[in-house]
Amino acid sequence: MYKTILLPVDLNEEGFSHIAAEHACALAKISGASIHLLNVLPTSQLPMVSAHFPASVLQEIRKSAYSALQDFAKKNIDDSITTHIHMAEGRPSKEIIKAANKYNADLIVMPSHKRAKLELAVIGSVAAKVVSAAAMNVMVVKPQ
Repeated sequence: MYKTILLPVDLNEEGFSHIAAEHACALAKISGASIHLLNVLPTSQLPMVSAHFPASVLQEIRKSAYSALQDFAKKNIDDSITTHIHMAEGRPSKEIIKAANKYNADLIVMPSHKRAKLELAVIGSVAAKVVSAAAMNVMVVKPQ
């Protein structure tokens, strides 16, 4: 069924990305797929903000996010599933599509945000962009 699942994780969405991880793990176990976890930092899309921080601070932000993503994997991804951890910087929807193509994902499993605008109440704005731009299947997991 699936060989490679991309699971974008929003580390700012406390208690919600783990629900998408449950779905990704279930599908990975059934099909023998690997999971690629991805976190996208917005630092490169905020050049005016990042220009005011020394490079060492930005490097510390990257290290901290990577560590948090590793912790997320330990807590939420079954040890029997081959898991890869990736970081990217930029616009989340664009970086998710880029990663899905780079890692040959045949499925993206991602959470929808609770804080979506009224016209995107059913599906978050990042998820909506990914669904419309992705060449592969996308499963959007809604908050419960």
